[in-house]
Parts: sequence; C-alpha cells; structure tokens
Amino acid sequence: MLALAIGASAWIVVQNDFAVREVRVTIPGPKQPLKAVLALPTEGKGPRGLVVFAHGDGVADASGDGLYRPIWEAFARAGYASLSWNKPGVDGAPGNWLHQSMSDRSAEVEAALDWAKRRPEIDPNRLGVWGISQGGWVLPKVAGDRTDLRFMILVGAAVNWLRQGEYNLRAQLHDEGAPDGRIDAELRRHAARIRLLEDGAGYDEYLASRLGDPPMSEDRWRFVLQNFRADVTDQLPKVRTPTLLVLGGHDRNVDVKETEAAYRAGIPRNLLTVEKFRDGSHSAVEYELAKPGSVWGLITFVAAPRSLYVPGYLDSLTEYVKKHGQ
Repeated sequence: MLALAIGASAWIVVQNDFAVREVRVTIPGPKQPLKAVLALPTEGKGPRGLVVFAHGDGVADASGDGLYRPIWEAFARAGYASLSWNKPGVDGAPGNWLHQSMSDRSAEVEAALDWAKRRPEIDPNRLGVWGISQGGWVLPKVAGDRTDLRFMILVGAAVNWLRQGEYNLRAQLHDEGAPDGRIDAELRRHAARIRLLEDGAGYDEYLASRLGDPPMSEDRWRFVLQNFRADVTDQLPKVRTPTLLVLGGHDRNVDVKETEAAYRAGIPRNLLTVEKFRDGSHSAVEYELAKPGSVWGLITFVAAPRSLYVPGYLDSLTEYVKKHGQ
C-alpha cells in the first residue's frame, strides 16, 4: 500500500511538472499595477514570442486556477512564452475587476503588450493573444487597434451580452429538466432584469424588484450595468489578424452557432480558422469532466491536468502558433 501511495504521488508530481518557468512580474497597468506571471519555455534559447491572456468572467488568478498551465506548455512547444495576471482584487492585486468595462480590460491587454515589447527575453515581433469567453469582447478591439499581432486565439467567445445571457439561462434550465412553466417564468424575470438595466436602475431599485434569486451583489450589478450592451459584431470587420476560433460542441454558456456565424461574416475567410471539438465544453475541457461536481474532473485536474482538455485542443494551439507566429 505504501509503495502504491508513493507511486501515485510520484505520478502526480510528474504530471504537474510543466515545461515552463514561471516568473512573477508587475506590469504598469492603465489604472493600477497588474500582478502577473510570465511563463517562459524551459527549452530553447533567445528572445521568445509571447501570448498575452484575457480571462473570462469571474474571479481568476494569473494561472486561471491552474487551468492555464497545460495551455502555457502548449505555447511553449511553439517557442512562445505566456503572460497572464491576477484580475484586479484577486490574490492581492489592487483594484476591483467588477468595476471594469470591457474597454478597461482591452486597455490592460494593450498595456501588457507594450510592456512586453521592452523586455529582453521577448521578441517584440512575435506577439499574439489568447482569450476565453468574455475575452471575446476584450481581444477583438485590441486586434483591431494594433498592427503588431501575429495571431488571436479565442475559445468559447461570446458575441452579444444579452443574447448570451438568455442562451446560458435556457441551457441551464434544460440541463436541470425544468418544466415549461418554470422556463417561461424565468425568461420573464430575465426580460424584466433587462428592462431595469436599460432604464439604468440603481442597486436599491434592483433589490426592490426581487428579480434576483439570489440577488447579485452591488458590485456585480454595477459590472453588469456597465457592460450589458457589449456586442462584438461591429468590431470584427476591423480585425486584420489571423484568428483561431475554438468552439465546443457542448458549450452551455455561449451559442456557438451564433459565434461561428458572426465571425465568418465579420472576419475575412483567409484570416479565420474555426476549430470545433464535439466533446468540448465552454473552456475546451472535456464536457463530462467539466460538469459541476464531477469527481472525475477533480481527479483528472490533480492527477493528469493535460487530459482535462479535449483531445487535439492543446496540439492545435501549438500547431497554429507554429504556423502563424514565426
């Protein structure tokens, strides 16, 4: 039994040893310093290319709670470092991410890119960006504003905030097996919340409406009020950067059909690559492993973190960057 435990421990150590060297750095952000991690490839020499990360919604540290490390390694295999930071207010970082607009987040990415171009270990001519979910409202603006990006990679990118919210609500209710009556009631509540947002309702008015069960925090209401009009449609035609769009067949957060249609309509065909993974969730994690409370998901995260992702996803990142980032 002891030998088995030692063997299992050794296996876990090996599986969590990634081919990157993590360096903690502080980036002068547009509003406050960004507490970041620069993940450098352990193999090879010379200045590296760089991928700057944009988180999705919610609390996130620089490593995406550990989920980014296999992705950092995938980029490292292509000779690229990765740069990501704690969201404001997370793990001691100054500020509050719930007080940010999508434009604020785009400005952070631009500041990080400008900072990185002055670093001796980074090749300023090989820069790219990677984002997930809400990052789809952050990075296209960056790609439209700049001419120094080799590529943009988006995973589970949303298009329109309000339609995304309704899609997510419907998907959750469907997964719960909710009866038609409850679905209709929840959609009416959702529509009423949108009317409050459109009227610019303050937090007290939102609480008085009793439309939240449980209600959002005051900071969350402020965040939604500031961002609910987000829509990337008009930004996409401004993108002149090779773009990889990764979509999961079991995305319960984003309507991937709408996303694919919007990107194909907005970005020239010669710049857009769409990769669809049938068994992928919103984050390209295997759908069965991504389900809330999945024991196998937790075991895989601890014992074989690279295997969380759908087969082919990590390799596709490496190959795409090798093709477009050299």
